[in-house]
Parts: sequence; structure tokens; C-alpha cells
Amino acid sequence: MTPAEPETAPGAAVRVLVADDQTVVREGLVSLLSLLPGIEVVGAAADGNDAVRQALAADPDVVLMDLNMPHCNGVEATERLRAELPRTRVVVLTTYSDDAWVFPALQAGAHGFLTKDAGSAEIHRAIIAVAAGHAQLDPSVQSRLLDALRSGQAFAVGATAEPEPPLPDDLTPREAEVLARIADGLSNQEIAMALFLSEATVKTHINHIFSKTGRRDRGQLVGYAFRHGLATPD
Repeated sequence: MTPAEPETAPGAAVRVLVADDQTVVREGLVSLLSLLPGIEVVGAAADGNDAVRQALAADPDVVLMDLNMPHCNGVEATERLRAELPRTRVVVLTTYSDDAWVFPALQAGAHGFLTKDAGSAEIHRAIIAVAAGHAQLDPSVQSRLLDALRSGQAFAVGATAEPEPPLPDDLTPREAEVLARIADGLSNQEIAMALFLSEATVKTHINHIFSKTGRRDRGQLVGYAFRHGLATPD
């Protein structure tokens, strides 16, 4: 039996931006979405940087986001969208459904997560549901998320459960994460891999950390991190 199509809320269509680095996939998704009721495609981006740039210009309701893209991946782009366009919601559509991608994407702010074997009705439902303020996760992702929660791990979709204590010198949570990795002795490349960021973004964060803390080198940053409880020695 063919799954029932979701009911489209009255009023304006859901405005969707597609982000995928593979041209044939990107164009196919644009063609598919253009045929679905209640959806208007407002752009198609080739990587995460392009997705953020186009989203800032077009102000879509939903971004349909691939994860493994060059220059700026979908996790980093999702995090940037949450900071710069909090009203815009992200539905991940990817071939990667392992935990190394699922949890970072959800923590970055994605409200939907589907694999690329999803049918048109499932994609349609996810976009409509997420635009209405609901989460929509692939069943296998739901199962692993529940397993993680049962094992004591805490994962928030788009927001933390309770406010974090203020950080010193107006550091952002992401800058504090980068600083902690510096204290662990990681290189910029290793930090980028650990946090699903580009090396260029890591360098930008480090420059901001130097400016805010008044420190001059990585050794001084390590001492700063330990003094302020942002890192602990093994």
C-alpha cells in the first residue's frame, strides 16, 4: 500500500533549500520537490558554505541537507544555520546513518534525519512535519538515539536541555570546545575531524580565542584552559 501523503497546512507553501554536492542528486531532489504539494523550492546549494549563503538570502523554512560535502559539511552548516537563522529548520538527507554522523548532526540542530533510500512520501512528510515544529527521524536513527539515552548519553535536538554556565571572556560554546581540544594536544586538522569542522573554521575559532583571552600562543591557551576548568589534565 502506498503511504498516505501528509496533509499540507493551509496558507503559504513550505519554502525549501536543497544542499547536496552531487549535481545529479541535487537536481533530482529539486525536480522531485517541485512536484510535491505544499512545497516551494527556493534554492539549490553545492556545499555547506553555499547552503548558508543562499539561506541567508532566501530565508527558507527548511533546508534539506546532505552531510558529506566539501569545504563545509552538513554538520557545520547546520550549526551555522542554527546560530544565524534559528527559524530555519534542517532535515538531513544522507547516505551516512552511522553514529559518527547522526549524533553530531542532531547536536548541531537538525530536526529531521533521513537516509537517501527514503521515498518521496517520506521526504514530503519530514519536510512538512519539521516545518510545523516537529522532529522527524528515520526509524533506525530513533532506535539508536533511544539506546544512547538509555545508556546515559544526553543528546539534544536543536537546543540544550538546560542553560550552560557562562564561559570566561565571552567565549562561545564552540570556542570552548576548540580550546579543550587544544589543551588535549590536538592539531588543527585533528580538531577539525573531531568536531566535524573545516580547518579554516577551526583557524577562525582559534583566532577569536586568542583575541578574547589575550593569549599569544597555544601553550598559553593550554594554561588558560586548565585555570578556567575548560580542560582537565589526565
